[in-house]
Amino acid sequence: MAFKLNGVVPWGRNFGEYRDMFRLTEDDLKKKLAGFGDGPACFNREFTERGGSVISFDPIYQFTREDIERRINEVRVEVMEQTRRNRDNYVWMKIKSPEELENLRMSAMKRFLDDYDKGRAEGRYVYHELPDRLPFEDDHFDTGLSSHFLLMYTSLGYDFHIASMTEMLRVCKEIRVFPIVDLDAEKTELIGSVIDYFRKDFRVDIVSTDYEFQKGDNKMLIIGKER
Repeated sequence: MAFKLNGVVPWGRNFGEYRDMFRLTEDDLKKKLAGFGDGPACFNREFTERGGSVISFDPIYQFTREDIERRINEVRVEVMEQTRRNRDNYVWMKIKSPEELENLRMSAMKRFLDDYDKGRAEGRYVYHELPDRLPFEDDHFDTGLSSHFLLMYTSLGYDFHIASMTEMLRVCKEIRVFPIVDLDAEKTELIGSVIDYFRKDFRVDIVSTDYEFQKGDNKMLIIGKER
């Protein structure tokens, strides 16, 4: 089935949010990173400007800058209306209001869009759909990051998650997934099943992070090859 942009809700985050979500230390930021499902986040741009090494993978990178910008503008109003209707489900501390949230997200996505064509030409934004095989050798990356994708979209099913994380772990020495709740910020049976599967062969940990915007989504799953 062909991937369609009109089925996507692009919503990007910035470098500071990635650093907090994934507990990225100064040592982590010296490593070779991969982002899975990064969408219109500006983490890649900001990290690259800091001298970091990162490649982002996402199905939307098959589309043009204009296509992605058009889709962002199509969903912007509805996303913010949903946020306002459900504002009690969020922690308004670092981000003080829906208006500040909208400004933060739109700023991040504009920075992504301004970098998109250059980043694609440089091979930093790569079209890819998990769980398809990635065009890299085993252990090419030190750390793989999945922000607001894996484990959140539980409707994708157990087999999809196992196959996707297995391929991520082929090319990455360690993967980090944030958050570990579904779209309603509820813990699901999926997380337990995923942990049970991977802990047979990998180091598996759940750790608290410095990032919590949706109530309860302040934990990250880490799966590593070194015990």
